[in-house]
Order: sequence, then structure tokens, then C-alpha cells
Amino acid sequence: MCDQTFMAATFGPCDSCGNPSPLMNIYIKSEAINYCSFCVELMAYQELQRGETLEKLKSESETLKKKLEEERNKLNDVELHQLAEKIEEVGALSIKTRRVLKGHGNKVLCMDWCKDKRRLVSSSQDGKVIVWDGFTLNKEHGMSLPCTWVMACAYAPSGCAVACGGLDNKCSVIPLSLDKNENLAAKKKSVAMHTNYVSGCTFTNSDMQILTCSGDGSCALWDVESGQLLQSFHGHTADVLSLDLAPSETGNTFVSGGCDKKARVWDMRSGQNIQCFESHESDINCVKYYPSGDAFASASDDATCRFYDLRADREVAVYQKDSIIFGASTVDFSLSGRLLFAGYNDYTINVWDVLKGTRISILFGHENRISRVRVSPDGTALCSASWDSTLRIWA
Repeated sequence: MCDQTFMAATFGPCDSCGNPSPLMNIYIKSEAINYCSFCVELMAYQELQRGETLEKLKSESETLKKKLEEERNKLNDVELHQLAEKIEEVGALSIKTRRVLKGHGNKVLCMDWCKDKRRLVSSSQDGKVIVWDGFTLNKEHGMSLPCTWVMACAYAPSGCAVACGGLDNKCSVIPLSLDKNENLAAKKKSVAMHTNYVSGCTFTNSDMQILTCSGDGSCALWDVESGQLLQSFHGHTADVLSLDLAPSETGNTFVSGGCDKKARVWDMRSGQNIQCFESHESDINCVKYYPSGDAFASASDDATCRFYDLRADREVAVYQKDSIIFGASTVDFSLSGRLLFAGYNDYTINVWDVLKGTRISILFGHENRISRVRVSPDGTALCSASWDSTLRIWA
């Protein structure tokens, strides 16, 4: 019927009935009209065909959903672990903590690697963003933000800037300088503005655009230079907690997950939701694309990680054990895609065989819940961030 409705703070004669009353500004095919609430309801009712009711439409919708599921199940001829039976098992892993990065005064909430495979950025509940040298453990830059709970951070592809955001509802971009004594906070530029906290951010394949997700239930694409909103993505019915950009350089899709238990795949050009997966039983805390871009994994408070094939349009694997009762907070793939690293609220990192669905190893070391795991760009190391105020580099 209409593509956008919202309340406007106006009072005057209704364009339909002529009675003076509070008006709703409605756009129909990009044409603005001002209707009172009664005429809006009347127009919506008249749009229903004679003899149709909301109950009938809901019933028809459910029937169509069932038919779609039946057609999808016809293609479900074999399980992933059955195909992987003849593949050799992964040998014993000797992954150990090689570096411990200390400097934050409170929970570390996010981290990201630089493309140079050496530097990384982290953000914390203490309101600070720190750029580290992963080899020497030196803190190259430290920035204090005006709010605590800096929940998101990301390195720009060029390595010349970092982005961060949190409870201030903003995503800011901070250019990095070779002068380590320069006040970077003064160069901070607010790029994105949401109506609730910023839970995640990532640059696209250039420094000029950035994707954000928020507790307001939306994702958005912004121009870094002008701060202009380029595209918004609406479809989640609760907080969006995570997003990940498709790995292809020409990829125009990204995946998001949130508190509505759904993972959604979006087309960045049109703003349309092109796929939706809803098999989790609790909040989705993290989503991460498979290295090929044909699949993605999710981590949830239901204590499972799940693997979805985009071409088959369905879930193909669940990574869980009866002994795991705590929620999974973050996931990432090894460079080859054979291993899945998952951080949990019981302070451990579980390593899963993606193909066989079995747990290969458990990494111990952190003293509080894991908030983030990220494999380095060259695949030689894994960095984990934790609520114990530290980051660890594993190899």
C-alpha cells in the first residue's frame, strides 16, 4: 500500500476527510499526503479485497512458507558430515598463547587486524581504543573516547585509519599518524549516527565507505568523507549485534545477525534482504563469512555455532556438544576454511572441524568470557579479546 509511514508533528485538515486533527505524513509512490489516523486505518481496510481478512492472509502466508520449506527439503539429499567421511581428519593442533596484550582497564569488547598482518586495534569498556604492534607488544596509539563501552572497532583497508563506536550511538573514524605524540582524538570524525548503540562496524573494500549495525535494529552504509547515509537496511525486529562483509573484492553483499534469532543476507546496492535464516533458538552474537564467500557461520547464546550454505539456502551443520552449556559469543574461520574458532562465555575457545562437525581442540588461558576471535590476514595467528581486560595472540 505504501512504502513508508511515520508520525509528523503537524496538526491541520486531513487530505481525505477534511477534519482538523493530528496528521500522519504518508508517502505513496513517493507522493506525500497528510491523513488522520482514522483515514489511514480506513485506507488500509479498503486495500483488502472483498472477502479477505487478516486471518486468511496470515494463513495463506504460512501455507506458502511451508511449500517453500518443502521445496528446499527436496534438495536436501545428503548431509555435510556424510560427504566428509572419506576426508582425512585434522591432525593434533599445537596452538599456544604467544603474546598477551595488557593495557586496557576494563573489558575488551572488540578487536580487528590491520591488513599488514602485524598491527591490530582494540576497544574496551574503559572508553579507550588502542593500536598495538602484535610483534613487539608496543602500544602505537591510544585514544580516549567521551563514552564508555566502545563496542565496535575496525581497521581501514589502507591501514591509515580506524573506526570505532558504542554507546554514544555514533561511529567515528580516526586517522592514524606516524607521529605517536599527536593528539588523534582531536582528529576524530563522526561518520555515522544511529538512534541506539553501535554494535558493529566494518569498512567496505575502500576507506571511503563504512558499514554499521546498531541496537536500533538497522544496518547502514555511510560515506566516510561526507558522513552521508548511502543505504539503510531494515528487516531485523530487534538489536543487530554483528555484521560481516562478503570477502570478494567485488562482493556487494553482507550478512547480519541479532537478537531476533535471525541471520539475514543483504544486497548493498538495493538495500534488500535477499536471504534469511532462522534456526537459532536465542540471540545471534556473531556472524562470519566463509573464506570463499559461499557460506557463513553464526554464534549464538543457545550454545551452538551453525554453518549455512548460501547456494543451498539452508543450514548444513551445527557445532555443539552436550557438555557445552554456555553461549557462543564469536566465530572466525581459518584461512583455508577447514577450522572454525569459536569463543564462549565459559572463557574457552573451541576449535571445530568445519567439514566433520567435530571438536578438535580447546584453548584455555582467558579468565573471563571471550568477546572476539579473529584470524590474522595471513592465517598464521589468532587473536582473542576478552572481558578479562587482555588480548591474546595464539599460534
